[in-house]
Amino acid sequence: MLTEQQILTALSKVEEPELHRDLVTLNMIKDIKIHHDGRGDAVNFTIVLTTPACPLRNQIESEARAAVAALGAKQVAIKWDANVPSDKRISGKLNIPVKSTIAVASGKGGVGKTTVSVNLAVALAQMGAQVGLMDADIYGPNIPIMMGVNEPPRSRNERIMPLEAYGVKLMSMGFLVPPDQAVIWRGPMLHSAIRQFLSDVEWGELDYLVIDLPPGTGDAQLTLAQSVPLTGGVVVATPQDVALADVVKGIAMFEKLEVPVLGVVENMSYFLCPHCGERTDIFAHGGAAKMAEKYGAPFLGEIPLDVAIRVGGDSGKPVAATHPDSPYALPFKQLAQAVAAQVSVMNVQAVQDELISAARIPVMRR
Repeated sequence: MLTEQQILTALSKVEEPELHRDLVTLNMIKDIKIHHDGRGDAVNFTIVLTTPACPLRNQIESEARAAVAALGAKQVAIKWDANVPSDKRISGKLNIPVKSTIAVASGKGGVGKTTVSVNLAVALAQMGAQVGLMDADIYGPNIPIMMGVNEPPRSRNERIMPLEAYGVKLMSMGFLVPPDQAVIWRGPMLHSAIRQFLSDVEWGELDYLVIDLPPGTGDAQLTLAQSVPLTGGVVVATPQDVALADVVKGIAMFEKLEVPVLGVVENMSYFLCPHCGERTDIFAHGGAAKMAEKYGAPFLGEIPLDVAIRVGGDSGKPVAATHPDSPYALPFKQLAQAVAAQVSVMNVQAVQDELISAARIPVMRR
């Protein structure tokens, strides 16, 4: 009859592909149960992923199942759970139960940054994560339109209750100011609004807080970096040379603010003909990937230029929610998986570094 230790030993040979550590060392194996009925052993166990959006789940399952079957198990049943590692700096600076903060930025306007933010947040939520979406573009908030929400938030016990759509919790200046009224504020008022969105909103427990930054590299970006530790930043670009020049600004901004760059995504990368499916690179192609490689940033993927994506944004029905299996929504799912993988790598590495650092502290003897 198999033992739990034999199973753990076998699973210690299976590596998490993104983290390059084995499942046992990463404490990803739980609830091992072994049943013997005279015809052989049936083994059940749970694999706890570091993100519900794990892009290589099938690979992990295949290798784990093979490792246990090689011991002679007649049946191998695997359950799944997820526990997103926390960025410990967030709880240390802000008293909010948010595990990771993801800032989405662009060096210039007009590249579809908010479209990417909205569909990224929705895709993460659809994969089982607890997600919030914060609109840090105080002067030009578009989250309410793109998420189809247009009502003021309520308050409870002097806390602002976020609105919700498609499984994502939302906060935006657009919920507080009439759509035909301009926000004309000086820097200190902008700083105060961003801090309130972080500290006075009842976000609840979140795996990811996606923050849609205004375009450029101004006050809002600086305030955000000073107010909350950002787990990482995503830079959105389009393929044209004039747009790619601003990728450098986005990467440089995050580096200046000491925010890790999770990667670069190329929006409006290509056009898929709705009639024949032929792909056309309207604005050239591959520039963002080359720019990311040049500056040592991960390339997170390509988002197509498609009428359905535009219509979804204008109507408040993101394609990641309404057409999740379509060829123009699939890239957002892949983007969510890539971003989640990068966040997991950063947070797990931070925990390991902390443990290593603690182990090196000499013990004071009396």
